[in-house]
Amino acid sequence: MTIRMTRRAALLGGAGLAAGTLAAPAVAQPSPIRLGGLTTLEGPFATGGQDAYRCVQMELERINHTIGGRRIEFIRESSNAQADVALARARKLIEQDNVDIILGPLSGAEGIALRDYSRTLTGKTIVNGSSGASDTTLRNPSPNFFRFSTDGTQWMAGLGRHVFQQMGIREVAVTAGDYAFPYAQVFGFNLEFCRLGGRVQHYWAPLGTTDFTSQIAQINRSSAGAVVVVHGGTDGLAFMTQYAQAGGSKPLIGGSIMADQTMLSARGPHRRVMNGMISGGPIADVIDDPTWREFVERYRRRWLNEGGFQSPSIHAVNYATNLHGILHALGAVNGDLSSNQAAFQRALAAAEITAPTGAAVKLDHNRQAISDIFLNKIEERQGNAQVVAFGRTQGVNQTLGMPEAQFLQLGAPSRDNAGCVAA
Repeated sequence: MTIRMTRRAALLGGAGLAAGTLAAPAVAQPSPIRLGGLTTLEGPFATGGQDAYRCVQMELERINHTIGGRRIEFIRESSNAQADVALARARKLIEQDNVDIILGPLSGAEGIALRDYSRTLTGKTIVNGSSGASDTTLRNPSPNFFRFSTDGTQWMAGLGRHVFQQMGIREVAVTAGDYAFPYAQVFGFNLEFCRLGGRVQHYWAPLGTTDFTSQIAQINRSSAGAVVVVHGGTDGLAFMTQYAQAGGSKPLIGGSIMADQTMLSARGPHRRVMNGMISGGPIADVIDDPTWREFVERYRRRWLNEGGFQSPSIHAVNYATNLHGILHALGAVNGDLSSNQAAFQRALAAAEITAPTGAAVKLDHNRQAISDIFLNKIEERQGNAQVVAFGRTQGVNQTLGMPEAQFLQLGAPSRDNAGCVAA
């Protein structure tokens, strides 16, 4: 399904002109910039995808859908977190809707698919939405794929160290989705935790798993001192609900999309076990930063009574951050996308922006964001579960501070390469 958001000006003819009166010559208006949006409105991440489009719409409304003297026409498309579907919808946006730029996708494998597709395009640009697989930009990057949001490995910066050093936990059970984004998250956590001497048991589940009872029984019987949960969407809700129902009592450490309003806004027994959960990620509901407070207030005014959350979700903020990168570069070239978008892409690569969280964002040589990561804790405040930032690491790069060549030698994150290497 495609939803078009256009505002076409009507040219009204002067039907009653007096004889001999000449009509003023029509002034050609610049053609609109066609921005294609691709997010998941189907499948396990549909709630996050809906919120992503809320923030995109809010930010386009803020500039009256205009940049550099040109209108922005936003053409929405939907995926379901599957790479083949995302690729088909991206092709439609390019080949049928003739968009200039794609903003998206949301999920990790989708991002890798669009990175590869972007290499086949001339005069078009793809800017990430919220997909967080590290290899999308770290290995074999595409010159016309840009990501102003940090990746799943970056989002775990500081978390493994905190669990080992501050919480005193020496062994964890990791339950995670068996696909690209959780691989990156687990890799980032394990790099710190295992190098400090921590031990990890891994439990993997395909995307779309609904029954975790057997896995939870094994985890509850294990010697692990905490459970690291790296699921999301309906998978994460299913795991947490069943963990609560099984009487799980081990401390919970959350992957980034676990500690999010797409999870916390749902009512159920999972809320009890999530209270106090520690996590890492690029946002929190409560951040002591005026830029973030202003963004959240605008979001609430626009969306709280129209299906939105108490504060924007991680996917919504990532889409907004990447949209800010697009708008910054369009402003820098005064809306000019000529010469196969060469100047626009140079402006993207050189852009330094401020994310909605107040964090500074710039891109590395792979066109990947370097930005701040937060350590968070879930707290009940005034009857609402909120993610509260208690720590902040500034300027985290994609290799977590390691030299890139050394980091690449560790290999790509996978279920068989989960980051537990000796120091």
